[in-house]
Amino acid sequence: MYLPKIGTLRFRKSREIEGKVKNITVSRQVDGWYVSMQTEQEVPTPVHPSSGMVGIDLGVAIFAQLSNGAAYKPLHSFRRVEQKLARAQRQLARKVKFSSNWRKQQKRIARIHQKIARCRHDYLHKISHEISENQAVIVVEDLQVSNMSRSARGDADHPGSQVKVKSGLNKAVLDQGWSEFRRQLEYKQAWRGGLVIAAPPHYTSQQCPQCRYTTRDNRRSQAIFKCVACGYARNADMVAASNILAAGGARRVSLWRGRLAELCEAGTPGSSCIMQAGARYPPPSGGGGCQWSILNTAMSGSGSSAGI
Repeated sequence: MYLPKIGTLRFRKSREIEGKVKNITVSRQVDGWYVSMQTEQEVPTPVHPSSGMVGIDLGVAIFAQLSNGAAYKPLHSFRRVEQKLARAQRQLARKVKFSSNWRKQQKRIARIHQKIARCRHDYLHKISHEISENQAVIVVEDLQVSNMSRSARGDADHPGSQVKVKSGLNKAVLDQGWSEFRRQLEYKQAWRGGLVIAAPPHYTSQQCPQCRYTTRDNRRSQAIFKCVACGYARNADMVAASNILAAGGARRVSLWRGRLAELCEAGTPGSSCIMQAGARYPPPSGGGGCQWSILNTAMSGSGSSAGI
């Protein structure tokens, strides 16, 4: 490859380059130099082979609980090498700063951090690939991880409480990689022609999916959910995933209504593209059925083709 102001460089091509190269990024990591090439090419509009829809509840005890019953255990890539990393950092503190041994120890610590990140990314890629391959519509919680992992220390005027417990929870939350998992699902669904919907996470673990009664008393433990109003009992993570799926169905109906309004204003109501997309994504379960019937009726008219 040729880089301006540097010249021609040799590199190991790990995969075939498809399309026209538009951008090249060279980065340095602890184990060497890496090059990433951004290309441009014409691809057909993808159509997802599946028609399934699933809700995902993310957690610490169980990394991902799906509404169809599948569950994925957490990897805890940082916890596995936490003691090894702490020992290496103590060894670094005892060495003379900027000495040869100090730089060698720095590289050892960097390799540990690199292993943690690579293990986490590999695990997330495997899970996101399996889910996006089998589900056309994926509903996830719109989690604000930065707010969830904020320190509870407080300040001198307003000191925090249970700081040590919150610190351990923050460490476990950041070790999961929820934001990276959602990012991978979004771009993989875009490749396959699927859809990722972000549903509001409020009260998903406290609302009864049968009678819709919401209170914190419904979930008295980590694993057990029992409604105090109707007596409905089920695994707590499964209840949360079901509520997320229902919220995603209602959210999808509102998205369709907004898009349909835009097409009506443009003079192209009931386009064939919408009808094809409506056939590809079945009506949402857990609410919104009457609105979906209205949408299907509105989409059944004739009109010119429009993108969606």
